[in-house]
Amino acid sequence: IRDEQSGYNKNLFCIPKHYEEDLERVFIPHGLILDRTERLARDIMHDMGSHHIVALCVLKGGYKFFADLLDHIKALNQNGDKSVPVTVDFVRIKSYC
Repeated sequence: IRDEQSGYNKNLFCIPKHYEEDLERVFIPHGLILDRTERLARDIMHDMGSHHIVALCVLKGGYKFFADLLDHIKALNQNGDKSVPVTVDFVRIKSYC
């Protein structure tokens, strides 16, 4: 996203009522995030080849993205020519220590 991009009018999206007053514009639509997450999963599968993937999620803020990314990797594993073993683990860290 370029710095000069002004974003999208919020009226183009279904915004929850409790956010309507606080939100001025939408800079990254959800569909674009989902598409980029799928592309990232494809890049990971391509770069890792047949190597074992160890996925480490930093709790709590990264959980939703992590789950979406692993869903795409799982789909690629099931529908692709090869299946790569994936190990999942979680870590909780404090940002101010």
